[in-house]
Order: sequence, then structure tokens, then C-alpha cells
Amino acid sequence: MSPAARPRRSFARRPAVRIGAVAVAAVVVAEAAVWVMRPRGEIVRPAPVSEHAYFSQGQIDRATDFRDGQRLLALGTLAAEGAVLVLLVVWRPGPLRTGLRRASRRPLLGAAAVGAGLSLTLVAVSLPFGVAAQQRAHDAGLSTQALGSWFADAAKSAAIGAVIAGVGAAIAVAMMRRLGRLWWIGGSFAVVLVACAFSWLGPVVLEPLFNKFEELPPGRTRTEILRLGERAGVKIGHVYRVDASRRTTGINAYVNGLGPTKRVVVYDTTLRDLRPAELRSVLAHELGHVKGDDIVRGIAWLALVAPLAVLFVQLGTEALARRSGDDPRSPAALPALALCLAAASFMTGIVGNQLSRRVEARADSFALQVTHDPRAFIGLQRQLAITNLAQPRPPSALQWLFGTHPDTMERIGTGVAIERARR
Repeated sequence: MSPAARPRRSFARRPAVRIGAVAVAAVVVAEAAVWVMRPRGEIVRPAPVSEHAYFSQGQIDRATDFRDGQRLLALGTLAAEGAVLVLLVVWRPGPLRTGLRRASRRPLLGAAAVGAGLSLTLVAVSLPFGVAAQQRAHDAGLSTQALGSWFADAAKSAAIGAVIAGVGAAIAVAMMRRLGRLWWIGGSFAVVLVACAFSWLGPVVLEPLFNKFEELPPGRTRTEILRLGERAGVKIGHVYRVDASRRTTGINAYVNGLGPTKRVVVYDTTLRDLRPAELRSVLAHELGHVKGDDIVRGIAWLALVAPLAVLFVQLGTEALARRSGDDPRSPAALPALALCLAAASFMTGIVGNQLSRRVEARADSFALQVTHDPRAFIGLQRQLAITNLAQPRPPSALQWLFGTHPDTMERIGTGVAIERARR
């Protein structure tokens, strides 16, 4: 190798080295942010328990068969969407190259069109996997939704996603052009603002497009919730019932919203199918999220993680765009931006799941402290797993990567630990 060739090769490696270093730093910061934002207070250590003590072999086999198939479809969706994004970055057929060149003549409108087009393309690629997953859920009795109704929801979601992607792409290109190599700073603020906006407006703008929400009327359940709130020192806000039964037989409840839109939402199936003690347990769990300000906690974690994650996206977008001969500040760079954003979301999402599991474990401990009824808590976890076809003990690697909650046997073990401590 000639001396003149060595500096050029070294220089060519520098972008990859910088991108790799920022990626590692982003993961390290995300891990540190999990520690900083971890919920304070006691989290009960689960007792070791056997799934065969709480579930029959038939129940375990049925859940395993269903969840294994759904996971394969989900992984297939990820692989297909990733492959399409890679293909759009490295291969540009004539019509696509011409379309991107035309879009660059009017950068903001062009970016909106490209962003919406990318979103719809990914929807089309993932559609066969979604149909298969829906059909399997229907065959298993978990979904109550006919395929035609499912397609209507999918079309509505695709339209909303295309609008959001188009607006986001236009904002991204505007920041690239205005801020230059510092657009990652503006992008970091934008990520946090978007998270706040969706948390604030999602419950009152987006969710009612898909479901009917009714504030829980006066009665035994509402009185029970108010009593639980008083006992726990939690300002509950609003409690809503949602018509989940039009889509699923599963049972669930959740907390969402910020400020005036904060609410506890309970599936109508949950209100219908759970015994009173189990219902108290699930409601106490959700009150634990309210008590811990867990939505704000999640946004705060995102604010800590966003700067380096968005810097990774910027460096990756610039490197890939230049490799393809595109202007990294034009709509032509948006496929590269989408690919890098997907990689950053996947990378930090795995770390964020660690925080989510700790938050959920803390809410379980809170529920046990408030209700003083470990038997009901254990019964609830068993009922959740059977009704929702959840694998009691999923593969540890998949649980570590994708699990947002402790698995069922960990949660039952938490109840068993409390029960044993009180003997």
C-alpha cells in the first residue's frame, strides 16, 4: 500500500468510527438514565415459583404456541421494514431517483410527500404480517374483530401515520437546512416536545378515533376506586371505561395523559370478567402509576437519552446520504433518516424496557401494599395470563430484549413473597 493511500482509507473509516462511538455512548447514557429515573421505594423481590403450580400443561402449551407464532410475525415485520429501508437507501431505481430529485425542488412540501410515502410503504410491507397476526388472534379467541373491521382500523391508522410522518419529515428537513450540522440539538428538543404532545393530546384527540370512552358512572366500582385512591394518597383525576370488547376478549387497564388529560382507563372486559378483589388489585396497580408520575418519568428518561440518540441519527443520515450521492439536507436523505431513526429507536428501546419493567414491578408492589390481598393479586396475574394468552415464562432472551413488564411468574412470585412474609 502506498503512503498516499493510507490517509484516504483512514479518513474513510472516520465516519463509521464516530457513528459507532456515538451509538455506544447513547446506550451507556440510556443505561445511566434508567438508573437515574428508576422508581424509588420498595420493590418486592419475587419468590421462586413453578409455572406448573399455577397453570396446566395445556394452558402453557396453548399460550406458548400462540405467542411463538405472534413473535415470529412481529420479528418478520421488523425484518421486512428494515430491509425495505436499507433497499431504499442503497438502491435507487430511475423513477424513485427522479421523484426524490423533484421533491428536492420544493424542500418542505417535498419532504412532507416523501415522509408520508415512506410511512405508507412501510404499512404496505407490514400488512401481510399484520393480517396473519390478526387471523391467528381471532382463531385463538383473543380477537373479536372481523377482518373487514380490522382493515378499516388499519386504514385509519395508516392515514394518521402518513400525516404525522409527513409533518415530521418537513420539520426534520427544515431543521437540517436551518441548523446545519447542529440540527441534532433542535431534533432532541423536538423529540421531547412530540412525546409531551402525544401524551397530552393522544387521549382526547387520537384514541377516541378508535374507541368509545365513557367516564365511569357512580356505582360500586367508582366508589371502590375512590376509596383506593384515598387510602393510597393518590389524586385520581378521571376514570374511563373503554369499549375494548369490540376488538378483544383480553383484560387490561392503563394510565395515560398529562395534566388535565391524565386518566385511568379500564377495559369493559376487565370490569365484566374480574372478581371484585381482582379488580381492586388491577386498579391499585394503575393507581401506583399515577402515584409514581410514571408518564412524566418516561418523558424525563427520553429527554436524557434523546441528544446522543439524535446525534447518532444525524451522523448516520449524513454518511448514508453522501454514500448515495444525496444532499444530506434534502428530502432525498429521508430514507436514510428513517433507517437511522429506526435503528436508534430499536437500540434505545431495548434499554428503555429495563426501566419499564422496574416501573411495572414498583406498581405491583404498590398494589400489594394498598390492597393487602396477595391472594387476589396472584389470582389476577393468573387470570391475565390465561385470558390474554400470555406465556407464563417466556424465553429469557426475548423477555430481556422486548419485555415491558415482569413476566407472569415473576409477578406471581411477588405476590407469593408477600404472602409468605405475612405468615
